[in-house]
Amino acid sequence: MTGIIYVHVIMKTETEKDDQESCQSTINPSEWKGRTIEIDDAGTGDLVGDAFIGFRDTNTGKIIFQSVPVILYNKENKEEDRPKKHILKIVIKALRALNHSKGDRILLCRGNCFDLVREYFDENKIYYEAAIVEGELQDAVEGRFIQHLRTLGMGSKNLTNDSGIKRYFISFNWVCQDFPNRERYVKTGFPSWKRKWRNIAIERYQNSRRGKAQRRELIERRANEIYNVMLEKPISIRKAVSESR
Repeated sequence: MTGIIYVHVIMKTETEKDDQESCQSTINPSEWKGRTIEIDDAGTGDLVGDAFIGFRDTNTGKIIFQSVPVILYNKENKEEDRPKKHILKIVIKALRALNHSKGDRILLCRGNCFDLVREYFDENKIYYEAAIVEGELQDAVEGRFIQHLRTLGMGSKNLTNDSGIKRYFISFNWVCQDFPNRERYVKTGFPSWKRKWRNIAIERYQNSRRGKAQRRELIERRANEIYNVMLEKPISIRKAVSESR
């Protein structure tokens, strides 16, 4: 990588990096004489929206974000590993922006979205350690992802920075409400989307449309009934209104 000075240290083995026990939390990391750069992701496993990669310089507290467009998660792009290739490009770009140099330590999230990044670091002898990213950077990058979902129109008050099954179904229900216009925001390359969830979303959308049409028909029918009664018995209605006063 242009501008990168190799760090002359003994790299940990791949086994050690992937070992749960070898990972450290970014809340209380081990001591390091130089600068530390943290890298974390948000939205890479979520159903809806772009994904985001966050970078934090622990010396200055500076945080920058790079996005991974949702279109890269369609079936064709995902099969060609384009999300991971794009993430590698933006990691290189961000490290340059942060003036990554000799003596820096990178604490890298263990997520598989960084598979190509780890390969690149190993090939170019760029020092990094597997980490459980928590605290400031995690909150920031998850918050950036939630902000993105809000701009798409996802207004649920239950939408929070906490990833997982709850957030998945908030996003899924949002897609179901207007399926024809919102499927374009879905990471359709996830196998489970085509195999299961897409059909469920279509069914829920159609049921919702039928339900709304039935309610509208009921309201219109009731309004017509009241109107017809008023036409047939205008005097009695005026009398009832007068007596009620």
